[in-house]
Formats: sequence, structure tokens, C-alpha cells
Amino acid sequence: MTRYALDKPVRIGFACNADTYARMMDDGAMAAFTALGTFEHHLCNEPSAWEVAPPENPAAVDALVAFAANVDALLVCHGSPRLTGAILDRLPNLKLIAEVEGDRFSQRIDVDAAAVRHITVVDTTNGSSYPVSEWALAMAMIGLRNAGALYRRMIAGETPFRTNDDRVADFSWNGELTGKSVGLIGCGYIGRRLLELLAPFHCDIYAFDPHVPRVLADIYDITLTSLDAVMGCDVVISLVPLTPETQGMITAKELDLLRPGAVFVNVSRGAVVDQSALIKRLERNDIVASLDVFDPEPLEADSPLRSMTNVFLTPHIAGVTAPCGPRFLTLAADEIERKFAGHRTRHDLIPRAAVKK
Repeated sequence: MTRYALDKPVRIGFACNADTYARMMDDGAMAAFTALGTFEHHLCNEPSAWEVAPPENPAAVDALVAFAANVDALLVCHGSPRLTGAILDRLPNLKLIAEVEGDRFSQRIDVDAAAVRHITVVDTTNGSSYPVSEWALAMAMIGLRNAGALYRRMIAGETPFRTNDDRVADFSWNGELTGKSVGLIGCGYIGRRLLELLAPFHCDIYAFDPHVPRVLADIYDITLTSLDAVMGCDVVISLVPLTPETQGMITAKELDLLRPGAVFVNVSRGAVVDQSALIKRLERNDIVASLDVFDPEPLEADSPLRSMTNVFLTPHIAGVTAPCGPRFLTLAADEIERKFAGHRTRHDLIPRAAVKK
């Protein structure tokens, strides 16, 4: 059942490797596509190299063009050749391209070339943003109780507290989330979902994100502010993607602004933070860190973070849940439906030329 009326069935293709298809496709995703028109999968297995584009494989390109020659909407993901202007010139019927995972910065698609050819490009990688926001909330609450330290002590065979007085004395600086000040570093898909999850806790929320419109502050009743102001909150949560702008943005200077008793949560990327400076800040033992990401990854076996009692660690799993794979595809189906019903898409990739302006 579609939400909008379509003039005619949409021809949809999906180019990816076998593992990606098996992880993402389920009955619900298939039903979402077939409700819009026809759907076919093209098996391909080209390498993905985000720093330097791999050499073009002419045979793989020809196979993709043959598959997509009559397609209206083309989904691409791991395994697909990079869609260049030369390839798009061979696909005159194409009206929409959807990257469904891992390409917020358009490494798999020449977005500028697509814009020149009036092809809409969307990215539904945000399908994994929603569980990240849930884990960010959980990590904040774990940090406020320093539950990682209690877990370490219990599995070591200790009885952390023998009396209620011991419990109160040993736990006095930890607390509840309700009524706390929460600072968000980044307020994109993850941040906006986290704002919804934080609503019942009546927190005073500050956000640093120079790229969001100011109307967001009115919609969510939050304060848009500086990074320094965010670092002074009771709970500070890093949510930004890793870009040249954000790499290493949280230095010793920013970490020194964390107040005693604060909780620092990172569910974004490890390289956003100067990890050696974070370790030094944690050595004062007056803050707690809940970390899902590190620099480098995996975390070194001898890293001090592994043994610190004021650190809670998980191995970069915030966005890894079973529903994520199919959600990437159903979000793409939603975008296809909007496009071919004559409405604006929601998750567009912006041409670099437009960003520079």
C-alpha cells in the first residue's frame, strides 16, 4: 500500500554484493519496492575505497549499465561501481539514485555529475542513526551511575557495597539523568532522535552544530551554542560525523572544560577526540567516559582505557542492530515514492559545488 498516487509503476534496481543484499533484504523491504513497481537485484562485487577511488573495472561498468538501462531509480551500496558522469550518460532513463549505506559524503556517486543531469541523489544511511541515539541515551545513564566500575567489581568477585551507608558514600557523586544539563556535539539525524528520547527526562539541552538551521532551537526548545558551552554540561555526547572539520576537534582544551562529575559519551567517531588527551583527563578520576568508538580501531590491547574504572566501553556497536539493514531499503523506498509522486525528497546528497557556495 503506497501513501501517494503514482502516475505509473517505477522500475527499481539495486546494485550491491551478495552479503549486503542478504543482510538488507527481507519481506518488508521487498513489499515496499514491489508496491511501487518492479524490482530487480544486480550482483556486483567492486571494492570500496573511501580515501582513493579504486580503478574502474570496464566489465563491471558495462554489466551495471546493461542492468540499469531501463531503470528509473537505482539503489547502490557495497559492491557497486562508482557512478561517474560517463556512466550516467549511458543511463538516460535514470531519475533517482539512492545510496543506502555508508556514503554520506558521496564517494560512491558523482553527485555533481548527477545534478547536472537532473538526477536526484539521496542517501538513507540514517537508517542506522536511530539505534545510535538509543545507545547514546543508554551510555549516558550508565555513565551517570558509573555502572562500568560496578560491573568490573562484581565479575571480579567483590561485593561493592556491604551497607546502604557504604553505597551512598561510594556513589554520592553519581546521579540521575532527570533535570541534568545535556550537551550535544552535533544535532543531525542522531541528535534529533536523541532529543525525542530525552524529552521525558526534562533535561536542559545545549547543542553545538553550526550547520543546523536556527529554527531547530524553537522546534525542540533547546539552546544552540558554542562547543565550549556544551563541554560544560553535566552530560556531553559526541554525535558528529568524521570530516576534515571535525577530526580532532575535541582537544585537551575542550576536555578541560568538563566539570567534575560530568559524563562524556562518544558514539560518533574516535578520531573526533584527541584520545591521548582524553586519557589524561580521565586520569584525574573525577569524570566518567562511556565510549563506543576509538582511535585507532580496534582499541589497542594495552590501551589504558581498558583498565580505567571510570570508563565504560563497547566495541563500536551503537548502530549495529538487525532492523538496520532492511530499514536502509524501506527508507529508500519512501524516497522513491516521494520523488515519483512529485514531492520533495528528504535525504538528499548535496552537490559539492552547492556546498562551496
